Amino acid sequence: MEVGFLSPLFDRPGPWASVYLDTTALSPDPHPRAERAAHAACARLRGQGADPRTCRAVYEAMTTPAEPPAPPGRAIFATDGTVVLAPPLATAPDGGPHACWEALPHTGPLLELAETNPACVVARVRPDGATFELHGPYGVLDAGRVRGDWPVHRSSPADWSVCHFRPTEPDDDTRGAELVADGIRNCAARTRPELVILAGDRAVRMAVLERLPAGLRSRTVHADERTGTADGPPQVAGERGGTTDPIAPEVARIRATHGRRHARSTMECFLSGRLPTDDGRIAAAEGVPALIDAARQHRIGSLIVRPEGVDLHREVWVGQDPEQLAVRPTDAQLLGGQQPATARADDALVRSAATSGAEVLCVRPYELAPGTPDGLPSGGLGALLRWPYGAAPETTHRREGGGRDGGHAARQ
Repeated sequence: MEVGFLSPLFDRPGPWASVYLDTTALSPDPHPRAERAAHAACARLRGQGADPRTCRAVYEAMTTPAEPPAPPGRAIFATDGTVVLAPPLATAPDGGPHACWEALPHTGPLLELAETNPACVVARVRPDGATFELHGPYGVLDAGRVRGDWPVHRSSPADWSVCHFRPTEPDDDTRGAELVADGIRNCAARTRPELVILAGDRAVRMAVLERLPAGLRSRTVHADERTGTADGPPQVAGERGGTTDPIAPEVARIRATHGRRHARSTMECFLSGRLPTDDGRIAAAEGVPALIDAARQHRIGSLIVRPEGVDLHREVWVGQDPEQLAVRPTDAQLLGGQQPATARADDALVRSAATSGAEVLCVRPYELAPGTPDGLPSGGLGALLRWPYGAAPETTHRREGGGRDGGHAARQ
């Protein structure tokens, strides 16, 4: 899961109100139920020390109807009287609403409740253009289009998402495919998807694929041909007079399949990385002390979280900056000399991942390959490192703990 969308939460000092809400529990009679849920959440926040302005912002966010179709749940993050982020949840939280007032945003539950399948750009292509959509934690977002007149020009200074071509040259198809490929490349540069899914006219898809950069081509797959036009997704009658997108199930299947493969591959790398190589390199870490040490050095490439792990709730100490982390409050030099605050280990490590470009992977037993050992990562938190610890295990400097029993870079 790419967690860069959480970055706005870490531009402000806090403290933070974090609320997780089951929106399905608000029906029927959504308005009075929403008011009761909002009153309950704000009462909890006030009891924990939240200021009135932030409680008011949370109340208004909880009682404002969501744009249809409403997601199963919502998370709300607010500070200093402002709701900074309110992502939808793919799974409704049990009970609720859950509300807390803490130094850091309580982002840990997002790993189980939010949309965690790989973010992707869906390009719906036709001979006369293409539309792009971003499928990710915020649902489906318009990501631009190409259509119209050749040569390429912007339709207006404010509209970066639309460009045009006019098929008047003998090599219309080639230029059109190049334009679409260029549009995908620009869209991918902005949105950083893990996948690109090509849908629509088969001949155009193949022509576009040939013109994508190698790095994008290797991450591009084809969806079923029954897709939409360049002006938007196809609309077909639903059972109740609504509309539906026939490619949506295929996109969901592709994303879920890729997500399972990635989870298995990452865990395989983690298992092998726990063992030192012949030259003493260790490419994985587990346990809170080792991960805090790695996060301070920006070593974490993939943060691995097992939701039922006991270490997720472990108390750590944080400063204002994401790399200011410590296992003990006495490590003042690691916390910037500030008054330290306590935070959950998972929240502190998610903050570090979001601000350093690391991914976060929530591992569930049913997604892993048969034979994967149970209970890993130890304590529920582990990481693949961007660069390994290079000293031989017998001479590795002991940091704030050790291995499976104390939190060093993992080894057996």
